[in-house]
Amino acid sequence: MTTGVRRRLGVEERRQQLIGVALELFSRRSPDQVSIDEIASAAGISRPLVYHYFPGKLSLYEAALQRAADELAARFVEPHEGPLGARLHRVMGRYFDFVDEHGPGFSALMRGGPAVGSSTTNALVDSVRQAAYVQILSHLGVTDPPARLELVVRSWISLAESTALIWLDGRRIPREELESQLVHDFAALASVSAAYDQEMGALLRRIFKEEPADGPFADLAGRLLTLAT
Repeated sequence: MTTGVRRRLGVEERRQQLIGVALELFSRRSPDQVSIDEIASAAGISRPLVYHYFPGKLSLYEAALQRAADELAARFVEPHEGPLGARLHRVMGRYFDFVDEHGPGFSALMRGGPAVGSSTTNALVDSVRQAAYVQILSHLGVTDPPARLELVVRSWISLAESTALIWLDGRRIPREELESQLVHDFAALASVSAAYDQEMGALLRRIFKEEPADGPFADLAGRLLTLAT
């Protein structure tokens, strides 16, 4: 009979393991409610050993938020294939997958959690928003956005964030409906801006020209026509 030999983890391997364990616990409960003892127990090590790799809970918390921020930002990466409406719908699906799976962690990231107001947490949140902003502009084929387009895109990203946070408080609306609604929200914000600006109007006409009759943007137009009649 043979027994397995437990391999000793290197410094970086152990750090990454602890971050993963913390994220898993944060996905179920607010970081405020998770103790270092729980993290140590889940990782199969002692409490003092956790402090060997991280000087305190805040540093471990910030490292976990960094990984969460990187993963959330990656949800906005989408191949430049097909109409914009369908691309945004897939992005929102992945975005809400993350929110659904990591509810307390997502709330902690966006609201600051135990590190509210810290420069590290603020920078992480800003990095997610900026990554989303850059991705959306790339899908629009714009490198030097006019002021109104920047306003539309950044406002929509903030709307998606606040919608997800509100949804987590009771999940009273089916997430699939919210994913579609947020895609419609983008079209609506862009349309209102286009009514005031010729450059935005030209961009919107180009986008709508590439949209299929059964796409999400056409669905929005049909719903609005139904209201009008």
